Amino acid sequence: MNLPSRISFLCFAFTLAVPATQLIAETTDTNSPNVILLMSDDQGWGDVGFNGNEVVQTPNLDAMASAGVRFDRFYAAAPLCSPTRGSCLTGRYPFRFGILAAHTGGMRVGEITIAEMLQKRGYATGMFGKWHIGWVKPDEVSTRGFYSPPSHHGFDEYFATTSAVPTWDPTITPQDWDSWGNGPGEPWKGGFPYVHNGREAKENLSGDDSRVIMDRVIPFIEANQAKPFFATVWFHAPHEPVVAGEEFKKLYPKAGSKRKNYYGCITAMDQQVGRLRAKLRELGIEKNTVVFFCSDNGPSDGLAKKGVASAGPFKGHKHTMYEGGLLVPACAEWPGTIPAGTSTEVRCSTVDFLPTVASIVGDSMVQKATRPIDGIDLMPLIRGEAKDRDRDLFFGYRRLYQGIDGQSIISGDWKLLQEAKKNGRLRLYDLSKDPFETQDLSEEMPEQTEQLRKQLEELQASCQRSRDGGDYRY
Repeated sequence: MNLPSRISFLCFAFTLAVPATQLIAETTDTNSPNVILLMSDDQGWGDVGFNGNEVVQTPNLDAMASAGVRFDRFYAAAPLCSPTRGSCLTGRYPFRFGILAAHTGGMRVGEITIAEMLQKRGYATGMFGKWHIGWVKPDEVSTRGFYSPPSHHGFDEYFATTSAVPTWDPTITPQDWDSWGNGPGEPWKGGFPYVHNGREAKENLSGDDSRVIMDRVIPFIEANQAKPFFATVWFHAPHEPVVAGEEFKKLYPKAGSKRKNYYGCITAMDQQVGRLRAKLRELGIEKNTVVFFCSDNGPSDGLAKKGVASAGPFKGHKHTMYEGGLLVPACAEWPGTIPAGTSTEVRCSTVDFLPTVASIVGDSMVQKATRPIDGIDLMPLIRGEAKDRDRDLFFGYRRLYQGIDGQSIISGDWKLLQEAKKNGRLRLYDLSKDPFETQDLSEEMPEQTEQLRKQLEELQASCQRSRDGGDYRY
């Protein structure tokens, strides 16, 4: 794949987290902008047109990136879904709130989410799509995770699944599927994986899953267009089981079966992004609505290894601490506020959403601190008023029963990572000179390695204090 020559590799100095408050101002501002967070699932950095993919058709995401800001170095907080999702809503590293991997916990009610912050300010709040930070059905039973639906975390309305569903006909196991205990053609996880405000959804669940989700988002926006609203839209696409409808597969006549489904699924999701953008303009509220888009982690392991999914030129994929596992496609649009054609190479992250939204709506929670908030306000970067980031970035996920304890820190131009596998070794990279992580400098530069190891250890200790109760009332 030919990626554009615009790729550059600047990174900047960082420091530790700053605090935020548990006290949220209870004021209503009818002039506050609407906020929409869009997120795809397992879409690699290289799986979108605006990052240089010349095959996959994403005209609406490309238009969104062109009309607003393109984040060239945007990181998920973890190389897999559940931890990243929690980071989007809390502005905190996953190791703080205790969701260390998929299906290993649920969002704690002691966390403060964007939805809770905005709900206190009079916003209507809705969550649509893949939740995956707690069960959405109270009678679900599993040895991992627990019931913690969106309604426990500030969402007035939700249409959500606990975890993955097929991206076409989400209630039916695909014919070629042989994993996760579901037989081909059988009902997917009981046949009714979606829950709408506490009840199993049983209508309008066939065809493209991204359309199924957007069919609930549009009415929410129409019903709340006269007041400020916050919509979290987390697509399942293109997470496995990845299936596309025939109309979308036909767009890729020269591709093999897996790529037809993968690219077709992404294009189907992109179509729904276009539908959303058109609706905002139809209602005349696009200039009062900021829309963010990103993926939750790098491309699927299996699909990346088969050459179907792409992390672009970057090393790694989902479940790895390398750039390909953490860097994701990202952009934002706010007509009249974010100038068209804006881009930034400053390293940004999913932990930045909460402080950015707080700044946009004028909430003071990030300034009045009683708990660590790890993200930064992205608006000064977008406006060109800031040229760097003022703190380190920390990533990780943990499954100790398999010996997996992957962690990483980026501090300035330096990245130290611990491989996400049993007895994973430490590796050191200078991202300014080696953005594709080809030369491990850990043995060549032991002092630099040790310095970053200590910084990583300090971040781990800070997160453990949060996780073990330091940020919660008793």
